[in-house]
Amino acid sequence: MIFPISGVEINPFGLVAVGFFVGLLGGFFGVGGSFLAGPALSAFGVPTNFMVGTDLAHIVGKSIVAARKHRMLGNIDLKLGVLMALGTVGGVELGAQLIEWLKPKPINGIAQKSFVLDCAVQGTFVVVLLAISSFMALEAYRTWQMTRRQGTAAAGPRGDHSAYGHLARRVQRLPLGPFVSLPTSGIPRISLGAILVVSFVGGMFSGFLGGGAGYIRMPAMIYLLGIPTHIAVGTDLFEIIVSAGYGTWSHAMKGNVDIMIALVMHTGAALGAQIGATLTQYFGGPRIRLAFIPLPVLGAGIMIYKLATGLAHH
Repeated sequence: MIFPISGVEINPFGLVAVGFFVGLLGGFFGVGGSFLAGPALSAFGVPTNFMVGTDLAHIVGKSIVAARKHRMLGNIDLKLGVLMALGTVGGVELGAQLIEWLKPKPINGIAQKSFVLDCAVQGTFVVVLLAISSFMALEAYRTWQMTRRQGTAAAGPRGDHSAYGHLARRVQRLPLGPFVSLPTSGIPRISLGAILVVSFVGGMFSGFLGGGAGYIRMPAMIYLLGIPTHIAVGTDLFEIIVSAGYGTWSHAMKGNVDIMIALVMHTGAALGAQIGATLTQYFGGPRIRLAFIPLPVLGAGIMIYKLATGLAHH
């Protein structure tokens, strides 16, 4: 099937399969799934600027479906989600402007591929994904050690504990007003500035790398803000609707969205998102975080292969 906006030919069943898999993982882990959808679109031959914008577009619909399910399960802190949206919008626009700055000008109305843009986006993707996966693997190992040493265990399927809980406690004690309370997340006092910084950084990566940047924001909410894992998953999906929605609009205005590819992917993503969100109620926080670790590595592996083949052609 030929998609005339981006000028590529892709098997639509492949797009549906990718959408379903990314939707399943997104609903379960509270991420947009760009760490897999982005590399997959790149592997299908979608130009980097269209990869970023189109990935954002497909994620909006999927996140709406998953967030609705998590809301029914009580996994969304609406107050936190709204506050994070304030910092996200500015970050998304900065990331989108970086893409626009690196994107080559069209020749005779035809979009051109840019080796510099490819290396900047894909190289950053690889570094970020491997760093996140390494950190979470270390946290999982130390949490397991802590559990054995102290004899603590997750209390029921929604139990949550972390060896790095002290990081969040330090952030929550930062004397940087104004302060807000997050009753749904069980946090009586936290700096609004800390919330805005986390959301701004996540938004910047969303605008630059595509997707909702949940692969950054979800771990940051857990380890830096101290949000319980299940609530971090649901709230991040709610916040992704804002970041990916604004990012889609921003990239669409710059001609970086192939809406037909996004719609085809969404046919699979909508179903996968509901299944993934439902499954979270059967797993404790540490197990959800542990299961998340291989996914950024997979995304990084796909991107490394794409980078290597791109370098071979230059």
